[in-house]
Amino acid sequence: MMKKYTCCLLILVASAELTFCQKIQPSQLFQAYTQNKDHSLLPDFSYAGYHCGEKKIPSSVEYKMFNVVDFGAKPDDELSDKDAIQRAITAANNNGSGIVFFPKGRFLVNEDVAANKGIFSKGSKIIFKGSGSGPGGTELFMKHALLPGDPKKMWTGPPMFTFTANGADSKIGTIKENASVGDFKLKLNETNKLKAGDWIALKLLDNTPALIDEELSPAKVDITWTYLVKKGVDVCMYYQVVSIKDDEIQLHAPLAYKVDVKYKWTVEKFANAAEVGIEDIAFVGNWKEKFIHHRSWMDDSGFNLFMFSRCTNSWMRNCRFTDCNVAAIVGQSANVTVMNCVVTGNAGHEAITSNHSTNVLLANLTDEASQWHSFGVANGSVNTVVWHCSYPSTTSFESHSSQPRNTLLDNVKGGLLQNHGGGAIENMPNHMKGLVIWNYTQTNKPVKDFEFWPAHYLWWKMPVPVIAGFIGNGTTFKKDQLGNMEGIGEQVSPSSLYRAQLESRLAKFPEWLQQGK
Repeated sequence: MMKKYTCCLLILVASAELTFCQKIQPSQLFQAYTQNKDHSLLPDFSYAGYHCGEKKIPSSVEYKMFNVVDFGAKPDDELSDKDAIQRAITAANNNGSGIVFFPKGRFLVNEDVAANKGIFSKGSKIIFKGSGSGPGGTELFMKHALLPGDPKKMWTGPPMFTFTANGADSKIGTIKENASVGDFKLKLNETNKLKAGDWIALKLLDNTPALIDEELSPAKVDITWTYLVKKGVDVCMYYQVVSIKDDEIQLHAPLAYKVDVKYKWTVEKFANAAEVGIEDIAFVGNWKEKFIHHRSWMDDSGFNLFMFSRCTNSWMRNCRFTDCNVAAIVGQSANVTVMNCVVTGNAGHEAITSNHSTNVLLANLTDEASQWHSFGVANGSVNTVVWHCSYPSTTSFESHSSQPRNTLLDNVKGGLLQNHGGGAIENMPNHMKGLVIWNYTQTNKPVKDFEFWPAHYLWWKMPVPVIAGFIGNGTTFKKDQLGNMEGIGEQVSPSSLYRAQLESRLAKFPEWLQQGK
């Protein structure tokens, strides 16, 4: 009995010492958010991910099985399996659903030095499933890079695997009345072409100076940012239509950006593939050279392994990406979760990125390779959550200009480096408003007066980010460049903003959160 009591006491003491050593302060920002979300500096990130976090990713589905071996693929030989894999995927697409299954072993997906097209799936309800991403599991090996569309455009190396939709977007009309951030309803001049369950794209492209000033204030636009100056503020958000009544539609998630009808808003019906899952596979490239940023198309996009394109309520989990220039991109998609994945091997260009997508969750990801741009956002992404992710001190989070906005870095651990933000000068700044850094652990050397809007560095510009909880061994910030700052040198509570917002909205502890982290 005494032995058991002593053990419990030691645990309590250790717990007390840990609490004493770690300074944790309640976040005033979060308290303000809970009292009045409409006027908070914190966006509502709780709708990110598969089905807005309201459903867990299914552990099994009752789809027909399409084993790639039955279509001619054979693991661990010297013959290409690319055509056989494509045949299996096409059969599943034609069936309307299916599990494309890989047994254990190594499958060869590109042995052709002159290939310029990868493997495609075009349809909903497709599960691409292997037998594990670790040793003894399923490996899809890409021996040669796919040739780029234009070698002078270093980002045009196509993905080896693309999961996308059939069809194209179609114009619906315009928005009739203003709507605020947080609203679920919109009034349109035309709803006859829509039905409940459809997805829409809400698009803004307007270079009115007042709008640009509002986006960047108190910072100022640079005339070399020609896309912003000449074309304008560029917003694209994807939402599912829940119901329609006369000229009013209800959305599945709240607006993340206010709609002012005096600017050039349009509405399109969005072609998409739903319920696409990628599981338990190692995607392996053959990138063996020392990476040099922007040296060549091969460096930047040669071994480009995977892309979600036009996918909604979809997921990837338990996958590995090795020896690649680009691991995975969630492009032009919505409510996608990528979780429990790892990037390993020789360092390349990009890890896993939310690109031109809405409400994406990147969770429990590890970049062991030190990609030049690690986990993050690009090209107009809206409401991306990077949650419990880590990368080495030699790299930093991705923010690749072209107007991403509303990004949460929540319990992220890794470097904080200015020279790892991406994008051409004409597409700057790297990020628009809405960057929130929450309980970030910086692992590179501390920086005095770190800047998000430096005067003399052109390729790192982010207006008024919010920092709450930052452990950086002495790093300080230029306060006048921040929207708000609290908890520098200590953690804040709640420990996770995403989790706290989701639990507050659902009024319960989601089961998938327990399983996922």
